[in-house]
Amino acid sequence: MKLAGLNLIGKTTSGKGTVTFKAVNPLTAEELPTTFREATEEEVALAVEQAESAFLPYRSKPAEERARFLEAIADEILALGENLIARCMEETALPEARLTGERGRTTNQLRLFAEVVREGWWADVRIDTAQPDRQPVPRPDIRQMHIPLGPVGIFGASNFPLAFSVAGGDTASALAAGCPVVVKAHPLHPGTSELVGRAILAAAKRTGMPDGVFSLIQGASNDVGMALVRHPGITAIGFTGSFRGGKALFDAANQRPVPIPVFAEMGSSNPVFILPGALKARKEKIAEGLAGSLTLGVGQFCTNPGLVVTDGSQDAGHFLELLGGQVSALTPGTMLSSGIRNNYLEGMERMNSAEGVNLIASSHQAGEENSVPARVFTAEADTFFHNPALEEEVFGPSTLNISARSKAELIRVAEALEGHLTATIHGTEEELQEYASLIAVLERKVGRIIFNGYPTGVEVCHAMMHGGPFPATTAPQTTSVGTAAIRRFARPVCYQDFPQSSLPLPLKDDNPLKIWRLVNGEWTKS
Repeated sequence: MKLAGLNLIGKTTSGKGTVTFKAVNPLTAEELPTTFREATEEEVALAVEQAESAFLPYRSKPAEERARFLEAIADEILALGENLIARCMEETALPEARLTGERGRTTNQLRLFAEVVREGWWADVRIDTAQPDRQPVPRPDIRQMHIPLGPVGIFGASNFPLAFSVAGGDTASALAAGCPVVVKAHPLHPGTSELVGRAILAAAKRTGMPDGVFSLIQGASNDVGMALVRHPGITAIGFTGSFRGGKALFDAANQRPVPIPVFAEMGSSNPVFILPGALKARKEKIAEGLAGSLTLGVGQFCTNPGLVVTDGSQDAGHFLELLGGQVSALTPGTMLSSGIRNNYLEGMERMNSAEGVNLIASSHQAGEENSVPARVFTAEADTFFHNPALEEEVFGPSTLNISARSKAELIRVAEALEGHLTATIHGTEEELQEYASLIAVLERKVGRIIFNGYPTGVEVCHAMMHGGPFPATTAPQTTSVGTAAIRRFARPVCYQDFPQSSLPLPLKDDNPLKIWRLVNGEWTKS
């Protein structure tokens, strides 16, 4: 499929803007074919207006039709074949195996949300039937369900060009809820984005979805994204990226005359606590696993383990030697862009110049464009307490070990943390009991706690929580991965004393959709 370099506004293409840009191959620093036109404010407005026009027809579609639409998107993405993978490799320098797996994750989560739509539980239907004879006052008939918010703006992520991008989890969950979507493509992979955007539109046409149910706008500047956030027709934002970018969108959304929710996942240092029993029993295995986790994908994951907390024992010292040896032997990898590489190297310079922080291991520096070394630093807990900036995410393959002198100091490190996506504990089952207070602290600091594992690798399933307290996200009560993500783009509405003929299908007495409902306090399908 030949790329057009235009914005996809509903069923039409548009290229009114004069600002242009090209994708760059991170391996060679060479510009790739196809010039892309940045969307104008007028084009952004047109995409949102079409989404608003599509909202009522789309949300009124039967659940089965919306489910088939999601499945058709998955089919159309797969139909792109190797052309999609090849273009994505050129734009990201990510290996073929990684992108093939990510494509599978993308299509699988679309199919998973199709099942969620069919099952209907996400609407959280609650019915309390009337009690006209109740004393001292009668109870009215009260019924509640979740309905879609309206048009949603989604921002593609740099580090997941498929699974957190145009047809990624945010888009899948918003479409599943019944919300039309306007996606702002990430400028690092505009060709990949256009291919996937065209696949979504082909699926919409094939399944009879209304014009405007999906649009894709391109742009390398912040102006395009801000125009999307500020448009009064947008009712929510989904974002995965840096703290600076997510916070700017959050602030803009809250300065609107009518503020809207911003579900921004903004990264994390994902602390790993290694308890004495685990260090004594399997320090070699943990060092190997941690080295693999912190360098996976050149460290370009929001769940990269950027902090490691150990005690000051001899076992901890031996563990750091093992970890340093693992990292030193690694081959440097290529980052997604020169900008991301430069930010990483600036973070390394801040670490190098920070008082009390020591570099203990570094992989060799290669000569390829945008390649970076992996590094391990260490500092005492007192240094960490006096320099809160050491907690900040450095996006790339590095980690900082914090050495605590006692159990109390280790827990104090946990208490000093800000919000993160994950925390990991390596220990024995007995130590989990002994360190129950550590778990209690971490429950308030993160969205997911891992035992004897590693934070990289986020399973897409019903129970997954991918979120956390600020500054990891702007909405700690929500997740961006897993089926509960659909609830971000819906809100509850209550219907009181409505006749059966005017109730939405999920609220009717005979339960025509055969979904789970809470009726007079009991879950039932009857």
